Amino acid sequence: MVVNQMTSLDKSVIQQRFAKARETYTLQAVAQQQICEHLAQLIQQFCPEQLPRIFEIGCGSGTLTRLLQQQFAVQHYVVNDLYAEVMEFFPEQQVEFCIGDAEKLAFPNALAAVVSSSALQWMQDLSAVFAKIHAALNSQGWLCFSTFGSKNLWQIKQLIGQGLDYYSLEQLQTLLEQQGFEVMHAEQELIELEFAQPRDVLKHLKATGVTATNRDFAWTKQRLQQFYADYAQLKSVQSQQQYPLTYHPIYIIARRLT
Repeated sequence: MVVNQMTSLDKSVIQQRFAKARETYTLQAVAQQQICEHLAQLIQQFCPEQLPRIFEIGCGSGTLTRLLQQQFAVQHYVVNDLYAEVMEFFPEQQVEFCIGDAEKLAFPNALAAVVSSSALQWMQDLSAVFAKIHAALNSQGWLCFSTFGSKNLWQIKQLIGQGLDYYSLEQLQTLLEQQGFEVMHAEQELIELEFAQPRDVLKHLKATGVTATNRDFAWTKQRLQQFYADYAQLKSVQSQQQYPLTYHPIYIIARRLT
């Protein structure tokens, strides 16, 4: 049984922190960029060349959007995100905007594909989101996404006890099959970034907006000093020269069965 992973999260906090990070996100989101590129390659590998109508959940700065617009003959591309400021990333206006919480919005219909990179981990009821996607897709339509697994940012979770609870690849496959999808491809990897100091890790997390896990958590001077000391000890135990930060992306290409 898959448990709800997001009971304590406030979507308004997520919205505020990603909106604040938008000016630094593109430069700092090294792992997310790499993930988008790999997801786009998988979509190109498995999906037909004609994807005339695409809906993207959590478009962010538009990295995946632009990759897919280059790769596919897309007649109608609808992008979604929590905050309206993402429109700043699309000055060419070659997309239609659908701003708001994807769990509450009505999705476009008659879609050839729904895509998403590094966003579905923020969903409170992922099974219900998969059901909405299934209803919005054409018969044999595609759902292609990346999300994160249990080792994602494990250093932060271990050191300060803050972070999301993630679905495993197997749990995601089960949820998709329950909602009428056939999983065509599933894989996962670990991406390890390295930083010179613990404060650089925190700057990176803040700049990419991924600190939006708990409204009540606040850094005090004592908590910060303890974090620095504990991270140094963790680095020493692992015999590493720099401070590691792990991302654990999961990639899934699925197709609506009927």
